Amino acid sequence: MKKYIIICAMFLSVGIVAKAQDDPREKASIGVKAGLNVSNVWDSEGQDFDADPKAGFAGGVFGSIPIGMILGFQPEVLISQKGFRGSGTLLGTDYSFARTSTYIDVPLQLQIKPAQFLTIVVGPQYSFLMHQKNVFTVGQSNIVQEFDNENDQIRKNIFGAVTGVDVNISHIVISGRMGWDMLNNNGDGTSTTPRYKNRWLQLTVGVKI
Repeated sequence: MKKYIIICAMFLSVGIVAKAQDDPREKASIGVKAGLNVSNVWDSEGQDFDADPKAGFAGGVFGSIPIGMILGFQPEVLISQKGFRGSGTLLGTDYSFARTSTYIDVPLQLQIKPAQFLTIVVGPQYSFLMHQKNVFTVGQSNIVQEFDNENDQIRKNIFGAVTGVDVNISHIVISGRMGWDMLNNNGDGTSTTPRYKNRWLQLTVGVKI
């Protein structure tokens, strides 16, 4: 009887170890993801400016580097469109304004993995501005301005923060993020108002490959 109990305990131990080794939280992986940002801005100097959210594309590649079963590191490289819509009155005439800024975002996130299906992420983010488009409408007139990354009056290197969750369903990853810039858009301090910082919600669907 004692030998039978010992043999059963050995098989149970082997089964537990094998299951732990098969846990996907301990496996490195890479993947691709795509979705959208819903972004807005807030003015760093409290200027009275009404801004509305604006949708844009978000997508790129991500990696998962485990540090044990519970912790890990998740870098990403994304093409990310952010911006806002605004309106107001200029010399008695109503106007509207829309800005779309296209960035390369590099979030460097700490993973907390309480369960196989759930990953919590948080960390800093570096963003590089690639292109910016402004559309200013007064009455029936539209003025379009486009800037590339050579414009010295716009800050091109921005640091921010992101946090969110990943829901893991086999090889599919559904991701939700909330992020905000820590620096405003001014480069040399001479760019026109409003002085703003981006903030955004992001929803993507990814596939681990």
